[in-house]
Order: sequence, then structure tokens, then C-alpha cells
Amino acid sequence: MDMNRRQFFRVSGAGLVGSSLAALGFSPAAALAETRNFKLARTTETRSTCPYCSVSCGMIMYSLGDKAKNVKSTIVHVEGDPDHPVNRGTLCPKGAGVMDMIHSPDRLKQPQVREPGANEWKTISWDEALTRIARHMKADRDANLVKTNAAGVTVNRWNTTGFLASSAASNESGYLSVKMARGLGMVAVDTQARI
Repeated sequence: MDMNRRQFFRVSGAGLVGSSLAALGFSPAAALAETRNFKLARTTETRSTCPYCSVSCGMIMYSLGDKAKNVKSTIVHVEGDPDHPVNRGTLCPKGAGVMDMIHSPDRLKQPQVREPGANEWKTISWDEALTRIARHMKADRDANLVKTNAAGVTVNRWNTTGFLASSAASNESGYLSVKMARGLGMVAVDTQARI
């Protein structure tokens, strides 16, 4: 057989690679037969907003679950939303690590209250929490609402309670939040976006 130097190196190299892979237990038939499913193939895509700072980056959360009754879906992947005008698909290190916060065993999922004089927090229902907040707000407003100023002009100011709006909210929900706070007479209204 007539072989030049280049062909000799090709044949020798192919034989060396083939024998090395066979010695390591690599079988090309098994590798070609195995197909791997795409990680996000059966997930549900949900758009959300990063909870950390006032930048309000867009996120896409992928949850796994068949949406059947009594089945709780689990978030398996989070990435930046490329269609979001703020971050255009990028996330900072805190936003990229949001999965740790989501799956943390220390994350609170129910409202808690610590009664006056108590040492421990007590878990309460959402209905009880909202009722409690409304009751405290009404009592404070009834006790501290300034109806008129020194000149007798109606002002309806509620100076003892403030409102901090979320920076992650849309313009529409922010507008409604401020309208509600101003309608109650609150003077101290601010947003987390300014912080």
C-alpha cells in the first residue's frame, strides 16, 4: 500500500483516538441513541419583575407542573426578559440569584404578627392581616385627621401615617395607589424608586 506522510498521520491519529475511547468505555452507539430533553420543554413561562431594587428589571420564570387541581407548580428556571425595555434580558447578580430566595426554607409565605408584650411571632391568615391593618388605619385616621387648618380652611390632612409605594409597580397601579393615599388624606407619600 502506497501512503504519504500526511495520510500516515491521519490513519495513526484516528487509530489512537479510537483505541483510547474504546479503552475508556465510550460506545458511540449508546451515545447516538441517547437523546436529551430540553430543560424547559414542559414548563410554563410567566413574566415577572425582579423584587430586589427600584430598577424593576423584567424576568421570565419557568414553572413545572401540569396545572391540575391540587398540584403545586415549582419554579425551575429564571432568566432576564429580552423584551423588557429596562434590562433587555440582563440581570444583575442579585436578580440572577433570585432562585435562592424563591426556594429558601426561611422565606415567609404567610403574614405574621407580634402582639404587644409578646416575644414570639404568630402566623395569621391573610384575611386576618388585612382586617387588622384596616382596623389600625381607621383608628389612627379617626384619632388624628386634621379637618381644618388655623384659618378654618378645610384641609383633611392625615399626618400620622405615610404611604410607601412600590417601585416595581406599573404606572397605572402607582397612580391608583397615590390616589387612594391622597383620598384618605395622607400627606407623607413616597416611592421606593426614589431611595
